[in-house]
Amino acid sequence: MNRKILLLSIPNILTNITIPLLGMVDLGLMGHMGGSLYVGAIAVGGMIFNFLFWGFGFLRMGTSGFTAQAYGRRDFSETTAVLVRGITTALAGGVLLILMQVLLEWIAFRVIVSSPEVSELARQYFRIRIYAAPATLVIYVLTGWFIGMQNARFPMVLAVSVNLLNIGFSLLFIRVFGKASDGIAWANVCSQYTGLLLGSFLLSKYLVKQKKYLHIAKALNRQDVMKFIHVNKDIFIRTLCLIFTLTFFTAKSAASSDKVLAVNTLLFQLFYFFSYFTDGFAYAAEALTGKYIGAGDKANLKHSVSLLFRWGLGIALLFTIVYALFGRLIISMLTNDLELQTASGPYLIWVILVPFVTFAAFVWDGIYVGATASRAMRNSMLIITTVIFLPAYYLLTPWLGNHGLWIAMLLFMGSRGLFLTAWSKKAVFNLV
Repeated sequence: MNRKILLLSIPNILTNITIPLLGMVDLGLMGHMGGSLYVGAIAVGGMIFNFLFWGFGFLRMGTSGFTAQAYGRRDFSETTAVLVRGITTALAGGVLLILMQVLLEWIAFRVIVSSPEVSELARQYFRIRIYAAPATLVIYVLTGWFIGMQNARFPMVLAVSVNLLNIGFSLLFIRVFGKASDGIAWANVCSQYTGLLLGSFLLSKYLVKQKKYLHIAKALNRQDVMKFIHVNKDIFIRTLCLIFTLTFFTAKSAASSDKVLAVNTLLFQLFYFFSYFTDGFAYAAEALTGKYIGAGDKANLKHSVSLLFRWGLGIALLFTIVYALFGRLIISMLTNDLELQTASGPYLIWVILVPFVTFAAFVWDGIYVGATASRAMRNSMLIITTVIFLPAYYLLTPWLGNHGLWIAMLLFMGSRGLFLTAWSKKAVFNLV
């Protein structure tokens, strides 16, 4: 079982490492162009697209869970049908985002408070990157489908290629064409559409063998489509709560000052690095949980869950040690602004605590996605956001300032693991 976990998780870990690497390169490029101004611009612009694109994260998660369960039943007609439903939804959503871009921009910059200089640069970023929406969402579906088919290699090839291309395009637009934060946006658009072409090529490897299972009428059957929508609706609400919390964190950082925004953005890169690393095991959990539930194999389901948590704990302890020993060095690599380096120091303790506090939530997320236990995911996130995170923020920040904001975030992350653990017997294990 450990071998299966590693075969699924290691490619996803290698994949995910390129994601924070991309963020660090972008921050590094902006951090060397004039301090906090450009860093703040891509933080605000990136936050908006986290909200927009992560809101469609159900396309990957829902596709993964449904596909893995159908794979466990050896129902390849259904795996192909899930793919069609996902791609259709992704294309419709991407086009809708482009058509609604003026309204979305108006709403976003009414909600997010930042300096006029940062706001103007972030608007330029938004107006360019929005055109990547269809490609980005279809890539979500392809990634989820490959994972559900127990193939971690194709998502690795796809994501690593997209992120390396993004880094290359960023260097091209900034170093050669002399652009700034708008160059980061153009790099994203170019890399996403190049990635879509690559993803289509990888998908063709499957469809050559499985085209006999492709039945559009079955894929778009009303009953099956409604089931797909129902599960994805709950995942969408769960994801909105997560995005709201992260957006709230960045918005309150921006409202404090450009310096606090830049400090929290830099520190959050360390959280993202850990989270993408741990998500490798969450993706393995999606594939294995869905497969064993689909096959009705409760013994292997429990065994895989136990091992996944052991791996998660080991990774958390490793990152805690690394951040405790080398956190300041990592910050200095992200920016040469000595003022930002110094200002980040007092808040580094919260980043050191992040891995141990949060690893359970990441592992459980993968398990719940594989089980398509979307209702429990939705309800736990709604409770944690409204009853724990927001009260903690409003109680603590008047006394502790930015420390209070970080404590509220850690309470949010830790509570997710506790709630999902408490509900796992009914939501996951009773399905088999």
